[in-house]
Amino acid sequence: MNIKPPMSFVDDVFFSITRQFQPPAWATLEVQRRLLLLVNHVLMQEPEAMNRLARQKGRCLVMQWNQWSLAVRITPAGLFDVLPPSEWNTPGSGDLMLWITETSPSSLVQTLMTGQKPPVRIEGDVQLAADINWLFDHVHWDIEEDVAKLLGDATAYALGRAVRRAQAALLQLMDRIKGAVATPGSNHS
Repeated sequence: MNIKPPMSFVDDVFFSITRQFQPPAWATLEVQRRLLLLVNHVLMQEPEAMNRLARQKGRCLVMQWNQWSLAVRITPAGLFDVLPPSEWNTPGSGDLMLWITETSPSSLVQTLMTGQKPPVRIEGDVQLAADINWLFDHVHWDIEEDVAKLLGDATAYALGRAVRRAQAALLQLMDRIKGAVATPGSNHS
């Protein structure tokens, strides 16, 4: 009997949509720029992170997941700047290449939600890889702090608590679905 993984339906829908809908290059580039604005905002809260990256200025980092790529250059200020495909378009052209090897979107989301690093294949400069790994280990976005600046401490705390509860419930649901599929016929209530 062929049993599909529990979240394969979500993955199938995701891949079906992404195969049929390819956003224009300009839209992809704009999304990448907005993503890097957020990443740079987080980096600016951590001077040590910016110092480490500033030592790598001018280096290029290319990240790949399924059919999506993001290439960035490290600025002299220790931040990231997006590189359009015309500036790096050749696979392997970055100083550091990171391929996220987890192809399932649902598994990748679950891994990230639990605070773990996804499985990654790495090629390129060892020192740059070590600095990027340090960033993943030590730089974290304090969302509540940013929300508190806008809405106040009490509101930020309440929103943060609600998000943490929702995250825990979602992870619990995913675990229950996996458990139900892994042991068919057993009662998981």
